[in-house]
Amino acid sequence: MSGTAALPYRPCAGVMLVNADGQVFVGQRLDSTLEAWQMPQGGIDPGEEAIDAAYRELWEETGVVRAHVEFVAAAPEELQYDLPDDLIGKVWRGQWRGQRQRWYLFRLTAGDDAIDIATAHPEFRAWRWIDPRELPEVIVPFKRDLYVRLLEIFAEPLGLPAPRSD
Repeated sequence: MSGTAALPYRPCAGVMLVNADGQVFVGQRLDSTLEAWQMPQGGIDPGEEAIDAAYRELWEETGVVRAHVEFVAAAPEELQYDLPDDLIGKVWRGQWRGQRQRWYLFRLTAGDDAIDIATAHPEFRAWRWIDPRELPEVIVPFKRDLYVRLLEIFAEPLGLPAPRSD
């Protein structure tokens, strides 16, 4: 698509929310016809710190308040993905070519009843807990590499084997 390279990446924050059993929260988007699931994520407002955006997005998408999570880790690097060509110009009012994201790992310190996806502006139609290793299989293909990288970054706090360096 011509002009795609000139479009910037949307600054975003993402949250990997784990429960006491080490499972990860995923939600199924309302606005998608795909059977794909994703973790909470969204834009960073001008002047907002990425960590504050992460807490805000978690609350906006899951109803989970900051007091019900414990900060575990932050990804040391910003991750990004490109939208497929057929979505560029159709999402985010055509302003972005993809997202550059700061990711945080939070642990839910409350029970499942702290989660309520029927928020003021719902984004998910359903939610569930999954084994972290399933993440790359349930996400849309264009975000798969990013989710694989997140599993490498958060392997130690998730209790996963260290990534291979071959």
